[in-house]
Formats: sequence, structure tokens, C-alpha cells
Amino acid sequence: MNVSEFIWKRLREWGLRRAYGYPGDGAGGIDVALQREIDAGRIDYVQVRHEEMAAFMASAHAKFTGQVGLCFATSGPGAIHLLNGLYDAKLDHMGVVAIMGQQARSCIGASYQQEVDLQSLCKDVASEYVVTVTEPTQIRHAIDRAVRIARDKRAPTVVIVPNDLQELPYKEAPIAHGFTHTGIGETVTSSVPDRKGLEEAARILNAGRKVAILAGAGALEATDELIAIAECLGAGIAKALLGKAAVPDALPYVTGSVGLLGTKPSWDLMKECDTFLMVGSSYPYSEFLPDPGQARGVQIDIDPANLSLRYPMDVCLQGDSAATLQALLPLLERKTDRSWREKIEREVETWWKVLEARAMTDANPVNPQRVFWELSPRLPDDAIITADSGSVANWFARDLRIRRGMKASLSGGLASLGAGTPYAVAAKMAYPERTVIACMGDGAMQMNGLNVMITISKYWKQWDNPRLVVLVLNNRDLNQVTWEERVQLGEGKTTATQSIPDFPYHKYAELLGLKGILVDHPDQIASAWDDALQADRPVILEARTDPEVPPLPPHITLEQAKAFLSCLRTEPDLKEMIRGSAKEMLATFLPHRKE
Repeated sequence: MNVSEFIWKRLREWGLRRAYGYPGDGAGGIDVALQREIDAGRIDYVQVRHEEMAAFMASAHAKFTGQVGLCFATSGPGAIHLLNGLYDAKLDHMGVVAIMGQQARSCIGASYQQEVDLQSLCKDVASEYVVTVTEPTQIRHAIDRAVRIARDKRAPTVVIVPNDLQELPYKEAPIAHGFTHTGIGETVTSSVPDRKGLEEAARILNAGRKVAILAGAGALEATDELIAIAECLGAGIAKALLGKAAVPDALPYVTGSVGLLGTKPSWDLMKECDTFLMVGSSYPYSEFLPDPGQARGVQIDIDPANLSLRYPMDVCLQGDSAATLQALLPLLERKTDRSWREKIEREVETWWKVLEARAMTDANPVNPQRVFWELSPRLPDDAIITADSGSVANWFARDLRIRRGMKASLSGGLASLGAGTPYAVAAKMAYPERTVIACMGDGAMQMNGLNVMITISKYWKQWDNPRLVVLVLNNRDLNQVTWEERVQLGEGKTTATQSIPDFPYHKYAELLGLKGILVDHPDQIASAWDDALQADRPVILEARTDPEVPPLPPHITLEQAKAFLSCLRTEPDLKEMIRGSAKEMLATFLPHRKE
């Protein structure tokens, strides 16, 4: 076999059976070898419209399946396009392997067409492993190390293959000096800290009267353990955005998301606790955590680099979240005083009433919160929900009640616009039998979503269950940034940068042979979701929403209030902004009041 054929064979042997990519002459040999794998039914290939989408899909594949994601691209511009999705994987600690083409070895250094120093280009995003292969015997250990490091260190890795090398005969490395011989196999590590560390952590947790738990993406497989710990300690559980599916929202002591997109019960939980247990999270915004010195802290994380990074912890436990919590539970004492728990539950109950009141306030024409509020009870039990960045992430974080068995994710650390639809495609490719819902703003939809809809139209007939719904909040505004400028900078909406073109998203779906639904009145929302979730093909559900419904933070600081008042002098949509803000504030403080 040649080098390219060996690449796909070796990736298969590692268990990587789905590749996201786009062809090009810099990866021509790899493309030809891939076709043979596809014809033989050994590799599932998803052809994207843009290489950035391939990398996003590979990152999402890793998130939703726990496997290593795989993407590839040609040299020069194709490789450059992969970067954003690879950074998404890097910042969210996902294992992804990227195969990149390169110009011929003989012309490297000659300013050749599409010659880019890919080794330097990728040295940050693939800091754990990036290699340029220069001769056939090198390809085995390059692939082996790329996959192993991506899997075990949960990081993106890159293998660069010059195009003249791709069709050379593959050769096994000889038993000689200067060669290495790698292999495939499981990495067995200790997933539980030692007894002494567990006992010290238990001592702190047992001593606490007001215990708060923060669960992140590293706790997604520790649902039962988190519930058992919270029940024992009488604790409340807040969730980082990537940990939204870690515990179901039906539990009365689950306070929801934490942070700027979070809830008031989560804010109160963090600011009033005396003991803080952080599980599987490197949540970045320390101002939403307990104040330093307020609470004694215990942290569990598989990656030692994340320990005591956001809060000065008393005990740091390196280990798998579920296994460590299982080992910790027998050492904990059940708290008989449940007053802290009862307080949390009262606040959570009130908060859901506040959210309902906010969702049901009038808007022009549709309140975006109501779109999510109506979706929540209609979510199929096995739904996978993706979201994009922007104001849509607020409603995804707060208004959707996740149930056990669901999956949900978005671009977390990078918070990149345009990731929601490629995430949805990766979810559907991995779980074609499940219903997938992508929650998009119109800015993200115009950036990448329209592109990805073409890919959806190409593949949807292959899926066991054709249901994939792309929700688009069409408010003609880059809404999150508009509100950030108002509240953080004290400036009114800058229409030149924030206003975006209107576009008939539902009609675009029909152009592609998909189903389009338009909602421009609140009374249409419920039936629109019913139609979308019963459709016989993918759907774009376009909701024309009000950009002046504010994504209120869980706690308004004096500085934010001053900035908001300052923005009034330059706000071009002053009347509408005041109207929308006043209604949401009224619903917050008087949730039982009827408009």
C-alpha cells in the first residue's frame, strides 16, 4: 500500500471511522485513498462546504461520543481554515486529529503556490503534537502518536503530509538505529486519588453547613454520583454551560447555569455558600464563583492543570469525576439540617416562575424566551441540543429544562460564532436515530449556518430519523454584542456594525428541499414546534424575534446600571429598548403579575 492508504488503515485500527473534510490537490493522494475506503464501507466520510466546518464537526464528534474526532484538509488555505474549529477543540479539551496536506518536499522553502509554514501555523493550536512527515517509515509513528495524544491528553493534534509523499509506497521501519516502532493499545491510568486525599476532602465537605456544587463538562458522565453527593450533603448544584446536561433540571436543588448567562439561584448559591465543590470544570469567570476566602474548596478534575485555577482550593483531587465521587461518597456524612437545601429549593421554584413570566411578556413581534419556553416540554427524551454563541446562548442556558438522557453542547471556551449547525451535523452523524435541534441567532446563521444547510440537504436521507430542526432567531441584530456595548461600554447600539441583513431563512430551507416554518406571532410558536418535531425532513424554524428583549444578567452591578443609563444618550432605538427592558424587569420582580 502507499502512504495515504496506510494513513486510513491505521486510523481505522485506532477506531476512527468517520472523517470530516474537503478535498484539494495538496491532499490529493489522501483523497484518492479515502475513496477506496468509502467504497469498501470502511470509512464514513462527511464532505463539508468549508474546512472550518470539518474541524467544528470533529470537535463536536468528540464531545458527543467521547471518541477522538477526525478532520482533514488540503494544504495552504484548506489547512488555515481548520484552525478555528481546532481551537474550539483545544479550549474545550477535546481530542481531535487533523490531517493536513502540504506542497511537495522539493519545493518547500521556495515560496511555492499555497506553501504555508504549517508547522509554525499549528504550533499553538496543536501544542501537544504537530509533525511534518518527510519519509514513508515515519507515517506509522506520526499517526500513532497523534491519535494517542489526542485521546489521552484530550487535545487537537496535527499530522502534515507533503503531497509527493502521499503516493509513495509505505515501508515498515527497519530494526535499526534511528527508527522507532509504535503500537495501538489502551492507556491504563489511575482514575481515583489516594485515600489520604479523599479523606481530607471529605473532612472539609462534612464540616460545611452550606455546600455548593459546580458541575462542568467533565461531570457529564457522573450524573448519578453528583445526585448522590448532593443528596448526602444537602447541597445545591449549579452547572457550567458545557455541563448543562450533567444533571436534570427537574431536580429541585439544581439551580441551572452559572455566570453572565446564568440564573439568580446559581448566583445566590455561589455567593452564600461556605463550602465549594467543583467537579470537572475550568469555568473561567471567577466573579461568579464564591469570593476568595468565603468558602473552603474541594476540586475534582482529570487534568491537573485545571486544579485551583479559578478558585483557591483547599484540596485538589486529580481523577475521573464519576470514579472519584464514588470513592468519596462513603466518607461523607449525611447532613440532618436541611435548611440550606430548603432555601435553595424555594429560590429555584421562584426562579422558574420568573422565567415563565419573562417568556410570556409581549414583544415585537415574538419574545425569544417564549420560543425556548415552548420548546422545553416538547423536547424528545433522547434529544441532542446544540447552540451558537450570542444572545441565543442565554435562552438555551436558562429556559431549556434538560432531562436525563439528553445531550447539549456549544462552543464553550472559544465561544465561536457559527458552531451551532456543524455541531448539529456531527451529532446527527453520530446518532442518526436521535432528534437534533440547533439553536441559532441570525448572525451565526448567516456566517456558517446557510453553508451547513447545504451539507444537511446532501446527507439527511441517510438518517434513520430525519428530524433535525434548525431554529433561527431572526432579529436583524448582532444582539449579544449590542447589549454588551450598552451595559459594559455605556454606548447605544452602533447600527453600522450591529445591524445585519434580513434573510428568508424558511424559504431557503424550501429551496434546498427541506421544510421551512415562519413564526411571526406568539400564538404560532407551540404549533410550529409541533410541526417541526414531526416533520419528515430537516426543518428551518425561523422566528422573527424582538432584539429589545434584554438578556438580563443574574445580578446587576452598580457599574452595569450606570453604563446602561449612560447608553441612553446615544441609543438610536431608545423607545423600544426601554419598553423591552421595563417589561422584563417587571416580570422579574412581579412574576405572578399578568400583563
